[in-house]
Amino acid sequence: MGISVDVGNTGSDYSYLFQGLSSSGGGLGNLNFLSDYASIKNGSYSKLMKAYYGMGQSISSGTTSSDRKSSKGNVLDKILEEKMHPKVSKEVQKANKDLSAGLSSLNSAVSTLRNDNTYTDSTDGKSASDKVVSAMKAYVTNYNNVVSSAKDSTLTSKTSYVANMMSSTAANADKLSEIGVTINANGTLMLNEGKLKETDISKVQDLFSSDNILSYGSMVSSRLQFAGAASGTEGIDLTGTGNKTPSGASSLKADSQALASDELYQKIKDKDGNETDEYDIKKIFATAKSFVSNYNKMFDAAESSANSGVMANLSYIREKTARNADALKAFGITVDGKGRMKIDEDTFKKSDMSKVQAFFKDYGSSIATNASLVDYYMTTQASAANGYTAGGTYNVQGNSRYTGTV
Repeated sequence: MGISVDVGNTGSDYSYLFQGLSSSGGGLGNLNFLSDYASIKNGSYSKLMKAYYGMGQSISSGTTSSDRKSSKGNVLDKILEEKMHPKVSKEVQKANKDLSAGLSSLNSAVSTLRNDNTYTDSTDGKSASDKVVSAMKAYVTNYNNVVSSAKDSTLTSKTSYVANMMSSTAANADKLSEIGVTINANGTLMLNEGKLKETDISKVQDLFSSDNILSYGSMVSSRLQFAGAASGTEGIDLTGTGNKTPSGASSLKADSQALASDELYQKIKDKDGNETDEYDIKKIFATAKSFVSNYNKMFDAAESSANSGVMANLSYIREKTARNADALKAFGITVDGKGRMKIDEDTFKKSDMSKVQAFFKDYGSSIATNASLVDYYMTTQASAANGYTAGGTYNVQGNSRYTGTV
């Protein structure tokens, strides 16, 4: 599968194709399009359509209705067979193999740059500056190998995330330039070692910070996880894990919906049944406390999953929470370095409940959407949306039981 990249035009070519990957719904739907694109590119559709229309001409005279149905059925069977078991050239096989190996190497390179030990002097006399230069050289080399392999690969469950990683790189072009890394027209990177050596290494550390889930290094790391670099999987779980372990996600979904609802914020009525100006703060706090507890339970249970559907939705939840950290803190809800929440009862109960309601109207509804998908991928035999299933049916993301939230 090829990736069209024009960094000179802010990466608009590939960002358009893969913009669904950053959507709140989990972002895997575009993989269906990519799978079709790969079949068109390798000539599968062309050959089969020619056979189909050639058959149509041959059956137009002297054949019975049953013969036509049988012939047409055979061609459709061939189309499905070709979709499920595409013929891959030796060149593409090599690109697929190189991409899988390259993703693993790039993941190691990113991990080194996200490790605080890289930015301290070693006892063996190696300076932090030397270690950073060495780590950045490895990162650029492995990044370029991945980009080059992805352009000829048909592993759409991997190449889609490579494209998304490249989009993150383009978005951080200015910051990368400050440390001596520039983006070539073909999407690969070029390192100015001299400029990097003159740069304060704290800039590199900030750019690849593991404490900031929205840092460039964190974004690249998450995309590599989705592509299966850390686990050695194909990124998308086509067989399903059958994991029945309670994840807390379904409870988080319910709490999120409750905090976003109008019912929770109904004013207390007096003994005569008349509405007062007071909220049932005890009830609202209990729901918020449950939300925090289930939020943490979900991450404890789910963040080690190899299923890309789980990983993608956890990432979106983290990012939404990080963007709303100040608002949450105002209500007494804080997030630690590991992404776990804590709630201060006094601060929460003293908050303006109308503001709590307004905040969770948007944030809570959004979290419920992704929590429902985490629950779906964690507790069913579901495959992520990626073309045809083994039974020849077309996969769609999610399930009818989530139509109210997806």
